[in-house]
Amino acid sequence: MSSDFHFAMGGLRFPVLPGEEEESLEWAYTMRREMQEITTGLFLGPYAAAMKSKKQALKDMHITHIVCVRQQIEANFIKPNFSDDFIYLVLDVADKPTENIIKHFVLAKEFIDNCFNLGGRVLVHGNAGISRSAALVIAYVMETYGLTYRDAFRYVQQRRFCINPNEGFVHQLMEYEAIYQARLMTGSLEEDSLVLNCASGMSGVKRGLDDDESME
Repeated sequence: MSSDFHFAMGGLRFPVLPGEEEESLEWAYTMRREMQEITTGLFLGPYAAAMKSKKQALKDMHITHIVCVRQQIEANFIKPNFSDDFIYLVLDVADKPTENIIKHFVLAKEFIDNCFNLGGRVLVHGNAGISRSAALVIAYVMETYGLTYRDAFRYVQQRRFCINPNEGFVHQLMEYEAIYQARLMTGSLEEDSLVLNCASGMSGVKRGLDDDESME
């Protein structure tokens, strides 16, 4: 077996998580206003990292794709600012425990994987980069590297200490362990029904793209 891979979850083969044994960085409160690199090419941060004044900083970091997480009532101030410069995925998600975020995990992973397949780098942001966007990144790390929720949370928190998904998102992330494991083990394409059944008691959300200019 190559040292670049490990076996987990009933014999499934996963890549080794980069820097898994690294110590936590020395965290300062002001760092919550910045984005941090979670795995190679995958960044997590607040909207402050993607506002109009940050265009050159994003280019300097070679960001090519951005996942913008916001609910509709935030659309006036959390928007894709650079649709001509970056490829966007905009997800309409409220930061409340009853919100159905699990239904977005597969789509977000596909978007991030497509970014990497093109040789790009991606920023995932919400408003503060603490709950919604963090949940999406944790789900990505779980499924990509074959981790439990707790291990993936610990890994992401080592790199962005302020993350704190709300209670409902935590429950959905724990449920997602069984969903992605079953899907990978069976090769099934029925993840949509699994996700919807798992989160059937939660409010629906939708995906959209808004290319309007944003206020800082």
